[in-house]
Amino acid sequence: MVDKEFGLNDVVEMKKPHPCGENRWKIIRMGMDIRIKCEGCSHSVMIPRREFARKMKKRLVKHEE
Repeated sequence: MVDKEFGLNDVVEMKKPHPCGENRWKIIRMGMDIRIKCEGCSHSVMIPRREFARKMKKRLVKHEE
């Protein structure tokens, strides 16, 4: 499996959209678990890193440092 690259404050697209209809998520915390925030309704979800890597489709916006 190819490791998908992602970092803190990146905006990513997940395979399934959020119930609000938005499919853009911002990574707001990284560690063993990753917390992502919906760009549409600002709801945040924490999921394990392995599950996140499996459900992430692609990185839309890379955070500039």
